[in-house]
Amino acid sequence: MYPSYSVIGDSTMAPDILKQLQDNYDLLQNKLIFLQREKIIKVDAGTRFQLEQEIKEIQSQIQEVAREIEKLQTRPSVVPTKTPVSISSHENTGIKKVLFLASNPKGTAPVRLNEELRDIKEGLRYSQMRDHFELEQKLTVRPRDVQRAILDFKPNIIHFSGHGAGEEGLVFENEMGEPKLVSGEALASLFALFKDQIDCVVLNGCYSEVQALVIAQHINYVIGMNKAIGDKAAIEFAVGFYDALGAGHSIEFAYKLGCSAILMHGIQEHLTPVLIPLRA
Repeated sequence: MYPSYSVIGDSTMAPDILKQLQDNYDLLQNKLIFLQREKIIKVDAGTRFQLEQEIKEIQSQIQEVAREIEKLQTRPSVVPTKTPVSISSHENTGIKKVLFLASNPKGTAPVRLNEELRDIKEGLRYSQMRDHFELEQKLTVRPRDVQRAILDFKPNIIHFSGHGAGEEGLVFENEMGEPKLVSGEALASLFALFKDQIDCVVLNGCYSEVQALVIAQHINYVIGMNKAIGDKAAIEFAVGFYDALGAGHSIEFAYKLGCSAILMHGIQEHLTPVLIPLRA
């Protein structure tokens, strides 16, 4: 458990306390990433269950540390050295762009891509910050379509909706509309070229945590799924996530709201989405 710090008293001590909290936050995040990677490679059910319990505990500790950091950062005497990345990290004003990529090739199980896209659009359209968001959609996406869309649209958030195949990659389409697997390494090499532009990547597909871990070497925040996720849970997560961003909240908060939205609808898949911060 992280040390307890009092934020009441001599304000000159606050920067030192803040640094300690941030260092501890980084240590916890690194431990979380290690445990998540271990869970992926372990096949023994007992070991995986133990790792899941440890992951929950670490996530709880991270949330507590984040709350303490937020308290200190709101005090006028404190100059923060590191703040959570929000959707407005690139510019204080201007349009924030979301690129929605969808793929459901021939021969794969149908997924409700149009419903997910519609609900995200609707949420952003009626949000408090609706004038600060622009959404571009690319359906039936082939690998080359991804790089072209990034070059043309210059997105701050990339959202993939479709199938994941674990270690094999994410399922895009080839020129014939058939499945085309793209590895996490391939996606990471592309996104790394735009790391100063892209704040967050959301991989809303089954078993996409594998790719998320690789992409997180270059991008501030990446969200993946640690197992199969149902259509309804995937949609509710996406809606909650973008509703929060549309209300001006940070990516961390939006992730939490997305998980909460799954649970609010009575779906026991709220632990499936995993938020992975930049791995320095």
